[in-house]
Amino acid sequence: MNHLKEIRSRLAQYRLDAMVLTSRPGEYYAVGFYGEGTVVVTADGCRYFTDARYIEAAEKQVSGAEVTMTTREKSHMALLRQAVEELGVRRLGFEEGYTTVAAYERLAQQLPCQLVNAQELVDELRASKDQQELAAMVQAQRITDEAFSAILTFIRPGITEREVAARLQYEMLRRGAERMSFDPIVAAGANGSMPHAVPGDTVIGPGMFVTMDFGCVWGGYCSDMTRTVAVGQPDGEMLRVYEAVLSAQKAGIEAARAGITGQELDQSARQVLEKAGYGQWFTHSLGHSLGLEIHEAPNAASSNVRPLPAGAVLSVEPGVYLPGRFGVRIEDVVALREGGCQVLTQSPKELIVL
Repeated sequence: MNHLKEIRSRLAQYRLDAMVLTSRPGEYYAVGFYGEGTVVVTADGCRYFTDARYIEAAEKQVSGAEVTMTTREKSHMALLRQAVEELGVRRLGFEEGYTTVAAYERLAQQLPCQLVNAQELVDELRASKDQQELAAMVQAQRITDEAFSAILTFIRPGITEREVAARLQYEMLRRGAERMSFDPIVAAGANGSMPHAVPGDTVIGPGMFVTMDFGCVWGGYCSDMTRTVAVGQPDGEMLRVYEAVLSAQKAGIEAARAGITGQELDQSARQVLEKAGYGQWFTHSLGHSLGLEIHEAPNAASSNVRPLPAGAVLSVEPGVYLPGRFGVRIEDVVALREGGCQVLTQSPKELIVL
């Protein structure tokens, strides 16, 4: 899987002679391989530089590019400069979103060309997933759904949040995950009021909600999901909050489609919680895009007034967080289509009482 053709097609629009990609997601998006390398894309070719640790794998896996191994004499910078000179590059696009000031200064000092901010070029392409990308995300989500099913037989009074988090990772890895999309969140009882609580030694007990937010990477692409389950019978307010969040989440999925703005999508769920009296406790945006990274653009946020593109994959994750008491979040991942969306997450979300 590579996207050299797509990147190449945008160079003229940005008045670029070439694009250089050095970030992990940029490199993987371009050539379908990560080897701490440098990718140089021109209108009619591609050069890829990596070192001895990755060269054998790169030569087998990278297609559509001239692959060169770096050496002490021919560093990444030396090979990049050589490419700029040989290819007559005058305007070179780079990923300003991933480039440190120090790295930019080295590029500016050593390359005989103009450096042009071109993060948007790649971001716009990555915002809409093609069929291969979506297939990888479906597989990553399948692993995540299976891990959720397995963890339901593991959670019981007396175990800690940390134990649940460790078991979730084990269940995903044993099913083929390459790594985690992010460190799992497991929050029991009052810790659930913190949206990004860190799993600790809190012991799960009867009458608690347990919120789990987790995901994995497969084929380079991320999954993400959140479920809140009850250990023992929840009280009346816990049930009311859960039903309100579930209704908001369903409303968000019902509204999700290509062409809706991020603001409109966020509002579709937020208004449900406001009507139920919990609007002030929904303290984050409805969702974010994901793909090669767990957080990508565009977002389903009140600040995003731009239409969301077809092929975008976003989370829909409303939550209510009552400080010092408990929290509820329910999250599915959807792929936007004209007139609707495809829901990638297949786990049940009606309240599960363990």
